[in-house]
Amino acid sequence: MINILWVDDEIDLLKPHILFLEKKNYNVTTCNSGTEAIEILDEQSFDIVFLDENMPGLTGLETLNEIKEKQASLPVVMITKSEEEYIMEEAIGNKIADYLIKPVNPNQILLSLKKNLDHSRLVSEKTTSNYQQEFRKIAMDMAMVNSYEEWVNLYQKLIYWEIQLEDIEDASMVEILESQKTEANIQFGKFIDKNYASWFKPNADAPVMSHTIFKEWVVPEISTEQPTLLVVIDNLRYDQWKAFEPIINNYYKKEKEEAFYSILPTATQYARNAIFSGLMPSDMEKLFPKYWKNDTDDGGKNLFEAEFLETQMKRLGLDNLNYEYHKITNLKSGKRLVDNFKTLKNNDLTVVVYNFVDMLSHAKTEMEVVKELASNDKAYRSLAYSWFKNSPLLEMIQQAQQMGFKLILTTDHGTINVKNPSKVVGDRDTSLNLRYKTGRSLTYDQKDVLVAKDPKSIHLPSITMSSSFIFAKGDLFFAYPNNFNHYVSYYRNTYQHGGVSLEEMVIPFVVFEPK
Repeated sequence: MINILWVDDEIDLLKPHILFLEKKNYNVTTCNSGTEAIEILDEQSFDIVFLDENMPGLTGLETLNEIKEKQASLPVVMITKSEEEYIMEEAIGNKIADYLIKPVNPNQILLSLKKNLDHSRLVSEKTTSNYQQEFRKIAMDMAMVNSYEEWVNLYQKLIYWEIQLEDIEDASMVEILESQKTEANIQFGKFIDKNYASWFKPNADAPVMSHTIFKEWVVPEISTEQPTLLVVIDNLRYDQWKAFEPIINNYYKKEKEEAFYSILPTATQYARNAIFSGLMPSDMEKLFPKYWKNDTDDGGKNLFEAEFLETQMKRLGLDNLNYEYHKITNLKSGKRLVDNFKTLKNNDLTVVVYNFVDMLSHAKTEMEVVKELASNDKAYRSLAYSWFKNSPLLEMIQQAQQMGFKLILTTDHGTINVKNPSKVVGDRDTSLNLRYKTGRSLTYDQKDVLVAKDPKSIHLPSITMSSSFIFAKGDLFFAYPNNFNHYVSYYRNTYQHGGVSLEEMVIPFVVFEPK
């Protein structure tokens, strides 16, 4: 039974309300003053308190303060005759559960109880019911989807429901959604297998992709009238972006949200270099051999993004603009940029690459504690949210808003939780990535992969004349037959990228104006 404490110096006048609640099986304890309420709360436990604001002696706000000091999580509903703004602000600042204006009727009281005590159950039941209705429609859409725009819409719908269902009590609904995501990735893999190469043909109907996004979507937003901050968060999934979007909405209003497609491989060395150069990897290798490194080459693969950006700005006739490029790879460099952010106000374009989410996915592979913290997609979203909320990047965004910057937020590729191994055999020069391989004489399970026997057909470099690429589909990861069981147990349920999945390929591009 729900126990209610009702505090009002005119409690006798509320007898009809109390009888109404008791008929609904609520147990109501009453008292006439704040002092008496505090004494009762020391002796009994309650689920919720209804508190009159205007009482002699200890006022409602003073009583509220004392209640919250003793029991911070106890819901308190403030009831008042006054509509004065300062009283509302005080009460809200003290984290009241609800605020009702006298005279209240019994149904208002009942609604407040439902909202505060049955909220999670009611939301859970309604969300489950809504998803059950939507499930069949999503399944039908999946069978019909046949364009890159439709795949974006379907994936966004799956993410919406994934976030809606993450706090409900019915675990079976989450399992059903997971199975829908798995099926979606199977069908998406077939779609990419059939269509990806055709996107590079002249005059093809192709989505905006890594190598075209700067020219197609970033450049039209740049202006000498207003500074622009372009933030590229490495390895950011679409669902992670949706998780921390509400934080950014406190400072910026969203003008545009689009999804674009990462090129294959969905790996930083390929996709992010393509963003900054405006070129596909085979063209980077050909035109800028001193900047491009193949998988088997020694040294860092993303050391020349600033130089690639410079070449693209010149090619697009934008080299007259004031712009800067910054890469943040640790907390120290992030704080340093925050401290110096005001010096960027005269730039037309400031580009910031932020590497935290990528480090998080690699840490999950290598550190047991992060494996515990990011054991599934819900936990991984939560970890990214917590990072963003406390990061120097948010401080930069706050400063940018105050200085009138336009904000563009995007990423280079996403990542997927890999669950099932697929055996592959290659020679010692085969690349090491778990979601794609390039090399000679690769042996693999045909059904598990997208194959590019001629890498040039999808604008990728060939390390040797007979090199090919293979990309893992869905939640698969490549494992060698040698020491297979140890390898599989180590990498299963880690976050990897480089292959073909909605999570890796369909990624956000969002434009904001400061509030």
